[in-house]
Amino acid sequence: MAWRMDKTCVLILGAAALAGGVRPYIGILLSAWVVDALAAGEPFARIATVALLCVGATFVLSALMGVLDAKKNVRIERAVRRYEMLTAEKTLTMDYELLDSPQVNAIKSRMLDDRNWGAGFYSVYGQWESGMGVFAHLAASIGIAVPLLVAFPAGLWALPALLGVAVGASLLNARFGVGKELRLMNEVGSAQHSYVNHFVFTTTADTRRGKDVRLYGAQKLIRERIEGEWPRYLQWMRRFSRAGMAEGACGGVPEGLLQGSAYLCAVLGALSGALSAGAVLRFGAALYSLAQDCVRLANLLSEMTATARRQESTYDYLNVPNALYRGTLAVEKRFDNEFEIAFHNVSFRYPGAQDYALKDLNLTLRVGERMAVVGRNGSGKTTMIKLLCRLYDPTEGAITLNGIDIRKYRYEEYQALFAVVFQDFRLFSFPLGQNVGASVEYDRAAAESALLRAGFGERLSTMPRGLDTPLYSNYDASGVEISGGEAQKIALARALYKAEAGDPPAPFIVLDEPTAALDPIAEADVYARFNGIVAGKTAVYISHRLSSCRFCDDICVFDGGHLVQRGSHEALLKEENGVYAALWQAQAQYYAEERE
Repeated sequence: MAWRMDKTCVLILGAAALAGGVRPYIGILLSAWVVDALAAGEPFARIATVALLCVGATFVLSALMGVLDAKKNVRIERAVRRYEMLTAEKTLTMDYELLDSPQVNAIKSRMLDDRNWGAGFYSVYGQWESGMGVFAHLAASIGIAVPLLVAFPAGLWALPALLGVAVGASLLNARFGVGKELRLMNEVGSAQHSYVNHFVFTTTADTRRGKDVRLYGAQKLIRERIEGEWPRYLQWMRRFSRAGMAEGACGGVPEGLLQGSAYLCAVLGALSGALSAGAVLRFGAALYSLAQDCVRLANLLSEMTATARRQESTYDYLNVPNALYRGTLAVEKRFDNEFEIAFHNVSFRYPGAQDYALKDLNLTLRVGERMAVVGRNGSGKTTMIKLLCRLYDPTEGAITLNGIDIRKYRYEEYQALFAVVFQDFRLFSFPLGQNVGASVEYDRAAAESALLRAGFGERLSTMPRGLDTPLYSNYDASGVEISGGEAQKIALARALYKAEAGDPPAPFIVLDEPTAALDPIAEADVYARFNGIVAGKTAVYISHRLSSCRFCDDICVFDGGHLVQRGSHEALLKEENGVYAALWQAQAQYYAEERE
């Protein structure tokens, strides 16, 4: 994955590691040579020349490492951003129903925790660089030690002894030190870390919850939940700290043995006359470094294994399969908007639910119609719209566009037919114009026109940068805050823009109670005004307030997941025992009492 994200970054890290691995040995070789040169009575000029060459080589390597470090930091950051964009792109293209899946959300939560604990994808590059550095050290150590072992064959006994100590240290560290730390992080830490972070950083800082927290005095509740979790979190931290102490013990004692054994071997070589004073320095340093690098390599392999395991959750998330079938038929581009959508015995259950949210629905939407969908909350109105827009596929039955099953059409092209404003719509912390045009590049004149017709003209005139004014201040300090009513107007303008300036213009407009927060009279006024704006389009208006949709000639009444009535306002009122008449009377009485 690291190579896939940025090949140049991998090469730069390798070069930096090699340079860093070789550089220390220049000093070792120089000091050993100087000792031998002085003992041999070499001229000062020659010693000074060699020393200057070594200093120059060290300077060149240091300068090279500085350049590579500057480049690698930028390349790593870019590679990590690309890696994170993979998961962002997966989320953007994932089936809508998977966004609510408990299984998928569990994978996502595990992925985020794994990234928090393991420094995310940064650790992959860091460990690659460390690994290359260890191999560079090993190569240099072997290159120095082998010629000296040829001169002092008896020193061969030191290799298995040193490697034995190194392997033993690595096994101890894997069992009680680094390995235990990693196991604790994977088994317990991420869950505790996630839970505490949720309350400390999410719940307390969420402005949407802030009003309720203050008005209901919930500060004490949240504090108690956080404090109640702290003992378990701190208990885990104590276990984690003990593992860190074990790591230090497992590393410190063997390291002393390694260093002592290496120089003991070198001293024995000197006493036997096989090694010069300078060779003792080279031999001792090479053997010690060789054994030490074996320990580092073993520990690094343990860390890399843990990092690979932490990356598994990301791969699991990226490999979540989309269940919705993506057809290949192109949606016919019709300038006359002669589209007809029909529901044929459609029933639907939400994933994991036992009861049907919609049952045996037969319904046709024809071009240019104004249809109202009304009913109590939970009667299936929004579910019908989600099926219409193909956010979900029917559990039973089929939906057709001009007689062809909508699953056979290209997914994005079919969804481009709809301009929808849901009750729980969201705006982005982007400039106003980009929110309306849903794109970085958009038709500014069309966006401004849509805002004016949606009733946002007066507020637009006060925007400091017009269409380029950022909404909210999450990411831009110059962003402006907007009221709920203003946000609704922007959402309506976004639907108007897509219906008129989209590529292609959307022939179907759906308002799924985006004005539910308004009073009934204001909502009815918005719906009626919007109805006059979208002439020539197929419009569907959803509301639990019957008065808001009485201007429609075709009203569909939903109850308990069934389409129970259909007709005009006057016709439905004549069915005195019907759901519509009962709802109308109940709401009329309620509004009359409100006026009193």
